[in-house]
Amino acid sequence: MTDTECTAFLQWALPRLQRRWGGYRKVRRLVAKRLARRLRALGLADIADYRRRLELDRLEWDELDALLAIPISRFYRDREVFGTLEREVLPALAQAARRAQRTMHACWSAGCASGEEPYTLAVAWGLHIQPQQPGVALRIVATDCDTQLLERARAGCYAGSSLKELPPDLRAAAFDERDGRFCMRPQWRGVEFVHQDLRHEMPDGPFDLVLLRNVVATYYAPQLQREIFQRVTARVRPGGALVLGCHESLPAGASEFSAWPGARGVYRRNAPE
Repeated sequence: MTDTECTAFLQWALPRLQRRWGGYRKVRRLVAKRLARRLRALGLADIADYRRRLELDRLEWDELDALLAIPISRFYRDREVFGTLEREVLPALAQAARRAQRTMHACWSAGCASGEEPYTLAVAWGLHIQPQQPGVALRIVATDCDTQLLERARAGCYAGSSLKELPPDLRAAAFDERDGRFCMRPQWRGVEFVHQDLRHEMPDGPFDLVLLRNVVATYYAPQLQREIFQRVTARVRPGGALVLGCHESLPAGASEFSAWPGARGVYRRNAPE
């Protein structure tokens, strides 16, 4: 399959799945490899045959939709974002919880893939925030639509390349090395991993912090983005924080949020007037 053929196919298929071509431009070669494997599995000669298959078989669209999920995940991915969360956002949210006499601070990691993001939060909270906020515990819910990735997340063991951006103190405190793999220590395994496709279902909330990075605003079409953001907004506690990818922005008209001062990709939900 040539790059031109893959591009033409994606520009035809993505709108039918409420996905956007702009999000797939840079990862189209990865998608092409997946499509080639799917064609081999179906015994099809080329992408034109696959398009005809889709036009005749409605169930194959579900297979294609799953194939288009892009799980790119590492510990401490985007160092600037996690640094800001540790220094400013998490302490502020914990203090707000204490003022409201709440003993639980809740976080939702949406599209968590194999678990690096929520585990990063758990370790950063335990090492750097919890000692300063002893009266507030952290509950982390992590969701993804891929059951295989969630199995890896629950296993909690990773290749060294997944840890390359993790600060040394977090790395030393979080893992035991076993046969070249790095496995989360038991004290950090309290993350609740849930199988959910956020297009159709979400945890109830409310949450003090929601991480929605590189999932919705990158890959979904504008109308679907707006629908998902409306439901996400209802789950962010007033005064709570929403984190997007560094190159993402809120959909037009998302007046419920204001940029968190000095924080890239972090937004605070406005308190009701």
